[in-house]
Amino acid sequence: MTTTPRSRARSFDSAAALYGQHRPGYPEALYDTVEELAGRRFAGARVADVGAGTGIGTAPMRARGAEVLAVEPGDGMAAEFRRGHPDIPVVRGDGNRLPLAGAGFDFLTYAQAWHWTDPALSVPEVRRVLRPGGALAIWWNDLDESVGWVAEQGGRIRAFFEAGGGAAGPVGGTGGATVGFRTLPRGLDSGFTTRSVPWSRRIPLEAHLANLASHSAFLMLGEAGTRRFFAAERERLLPLFAGGVVEEPYVVTVSVAVM
Repeated sequence: MTTTPRSRARSFDSAAALYGQHRPGYPEALYDTVEELAGRRFAGARVADVGAGTGIGTAPMRARGAEVLAVEPGDGMAAEFRRGHPDIPVVRGDGNRLPLAGAGFDFLTYAQAWHWTDPALSVPEVRRVLRPGGALAIWWNDLDESVGWVAEQGGRIRAFFEAGGGAAGPVGGTGGATVGFRTLPRGLDSGFTTRSVPWSRRIPLEAHLANLASHSAFLMLGEAGTRRFFAAERERLLPLFAGGVVEEPYVVTVSVAVM
């Protein structure tokens, strides 16, 4: 199967409800860290959350008192966002062509979204849209492969896609902001400060599998191949988690640059 970044990014539209229901949120410590590195709080700030998806990263900033605007390119994801967060405005666009006024925002945030942009286009847009002293915050939330069962699962996922001739990309595993296509943009005035924020959540095994299924590699694969992989994965994991409850360990890698 031949895929492009655009086709993979738009694959989420067909599974927006699955994404919104099963993708993990973010710990409050993440937002504390962004505030610390930016040198200002979200309260009273104007924030554009780019590639907002279903609003998983957007709503907590609103809860902290920010004036938040979501930017989302996909039809299905934008519709799911509106259903879940009718009080937060969402506009259609992406990081390469922000439909936003110049020098109008204190924060631009990209939760699991910067890697879908073309830095040759998105970096000038960051410069245009942020106010002087404004902050660009980019983060990725990954299952922690320093934990044995997570590393073993990550190996199985990579082997599964390699055997099929495809590319898994990051599917819930470690990646960080300096690996592969998650490279941070160059040419921003102050450079980035990066921190890691560990956290975990306890969810049913079926929810864990549904979370993995919501990643673009599986969405592009199709139902038959996805069903085959997860049937085998369910059998492997059942003996490890008594009562069918999985503790998912995560690390959020967050990088902030102040303009």
